[in-house]
Amino acid sequence: MEQHRTRPAQYGPRRSGAPLPAQGRGGAAAARPPVGRAAGRPVGRPVQPARPAPGAGSPVARLVRALRGMPNPRLTGLGSGLFCAAVMTLLGFLDGLLFGASLTVYGVLFVPVSLLTALWVRRGDLLTAPVVVPIAFAVGLVPVAESGDGLGGRLMGLVTALATEAGWLYGGTLVAGSAVIVRRIRLVRRRAAARNRPPAA
Repeated sequence: MEQHRTRPAQYGPRRSGAPLPAQGRGGAAAARPPVGRAAGRPVGRPVQPARPAPGAGSPVARLVRALRGMPNPRLTGLGSGLFCAAVMTLLGFLDGLLFGASLTVYGVLFVPVSLLTALWVRRGDLLTAPVVVPIAFAVGLVPVAESGDGLGGRLMGLVTALATEAGWLYGGTLVAGSAVIVRRIRLVRRRAAARNRPPAA
C-alpha cells in the first residue's frame, strides 16, 4: 500500500501575498529610521536654534560684566580714605601737567573715584565712604587750585576752588552715598534671607 509523505506546516507552500521579513527586504531599508523621526527627536518638533539671553548684548549688561571683572578689594574706613585722597592728589598733579590745572577735568575724574571708593570699602565700614570722599576732594585740590603768595593765598585759592566746583563735590558725594545705600540694602536682605532659611537636615 502506497504511503503519502506528510510535510510539516512550517514547510508548507508559501503564499504569494505574504510580506517578506525585514531581513529579506534588505539591510538598508531595515536600518532606515521612520520618516519624520530623527535620532532621539520626537516627530513634528523642529529643531530651534539657541537664542541668546535677553539683554546679553545691551550696554548695561556689558557694563555689569566689566565691573564684575574688575578687582574687588575690601578696604577699611581708613584705607578707603587714604585710597581716595592719594588717587585724587595724583589726579590733581596729572591735571596740572596735562590740562593746565583744569577744575572741570578734576571734578569729572572725582566722580568715578568716589564710586570706586564706595564699592571697595568693606561692609562694616560702609558709612565712612560718604565722609572720606569730600575730604579727599579737598586734599586733591591743593595742586590744582590757584594759589597766591604765602599760606593765606593758598587757603584763599583752595576755598575759591571749593566754592566754584561745589557741584562736582556734591555729585561725587551723592554717587558714593547712593552706592553705599544700595550695598546696605542688599546686605540687609541677604541677612534676612539667611535667617529665614530652614536649617539643613
